[in-house]
Amino acid sequence: MTVPPALAAPEAAADAAPREPGPRRAARPTSGRRGRRFPGGRPLWLMLPTLLLLVLVIVVPFLLAVWIGFLDLDQYTLRQLFSAPFIGLKNYSEGFAAGQLLHSIWISAAFSVLTTAFCLPVGLLAALAVNSAFRGRGLVRSAFLIPYVIPSFVTAMVWRFLMRPDGAFNDFLAVFGITGGQWLIGEQAFWALVIVDTWAAWPFIYMMTTAGMQAIPDELYEAAALDGAGWVARIRHVVLPGIRHQLLLGLLLSTLAHFNNFTLPYVLLGSPAPDAALTLPVNIFQTSFQFFRFGLGSAMSVISLVLLMIPAIYYLRASKLTAAPGED
Repeated sequence: MTVPPALAAPEAAADAAPREPGPRRAARPTSGRRGRRFPGGRPLWLMLPTLLLLVLVIVVPFLLAVWIGFLDLDQYTLRQLFSAPFIGLKNYSEGFAAGQLLHSIWISAAFSVLTTAFCLPVGLLAALAVNSAFRGRGLVRSAFLIPYVIPSFVTAMVWRFLMRPDGAFNDFLAVFGITGGQWLIGEQAFWALVIVDTWAAWPFIYMMTTAGMQAIPDELYEAAALDGAGWVARIRHVVLPGIRHQLLLGLLLSTLAHFNNFTLPYVLLGSPAPDAALTLPVNIFQTSFQFFRFGLGSAMSVISLVLLMIPAIYYLRASKLTAAPGED
């Protein structure tokens, strides 16, 4: 049956008119058994194993070290760990008053800064050398990493053998008319430590700067070449600004790692270490496990942690302040 146009028009208009939205169905409440979730939909309880591991490995030992730092704990009171005499801040005051703690802090600071300063030009030049493509570049890149991947224990043992008075290191210096002497004792022990750690650690700066250089667009190098910029000008105006963040992070991590390095000084120089190379980690070890002053050693460990946190917090704050708007 054909509908007259006069009647069909109102019906079509009614169909074309937007319908009023009806009452929306209330969202079904989330079951309590499912719990809270990540934005991606994964439940938060998946983090529990990691959080438990962090608590057992980091939080509990840290709190225990802080507590022991307030106790007069030695080989005589070790069995009374939680009932040892409470002496408050006496361990901290004794550590600073004796002078050995400040001496070790100074040695560790000088050692870490000098080693990082020597690693910087070596790592930067190595990264520049392999930045451009050439035949065998992958092999050269791998060879540069050899000192870094060798365990610190092996590195220290080999250099301990080389730096003996009749070792190959003194023979090498004699070729240039330099008298080596006793590298592992006395005042020269500090410089032996700097030399060995520089040899072992410069590839870290190389890796950080290489990662930054790979992110620099080729167009910047081409534009600098068209402007007539030489090799030094390109490094100054293209490379260094492009790797600024990676380089600063690498310098910070390198300095903190050298400051907290225990294995290399301990194996290279032995214990007790020479006074000129008594770093803070070695001093803490000697105080705790050779002199059995566990309370004093724990207090020194807490001081070491605070010293390491200061530059790290400063860097993180500076990075946050200099981040571009919209960056996390």
